[in-house]
Amino acid sequence: LSLLKQKDVDMTHIDAGMDAQKKAEMIQKSGGARTFPQIFIGELHIGGCDEMMALERAGKLDALLAA
Repeated sequence: LSLLKQKDVDMTHIDAGMDAQKKAEMIQKSGGARTFPQIFIGELHIGGCDEMMALERAGKLDALLAA
């Protein structure tokens, strides 16, 4: 998530690891993903950190953040 901090992105961190109800909600919103972190841009689920870094390498992350 340091990449998002470097880009000065206004973000909300939801710690769902110890909250069973929040964890279930995040699993549902992410389409079944159970690893953390799961990253959303608005309502768009982009995946975890690896997927976010792949978007950055492909030059696609900034466009998603600007939308």
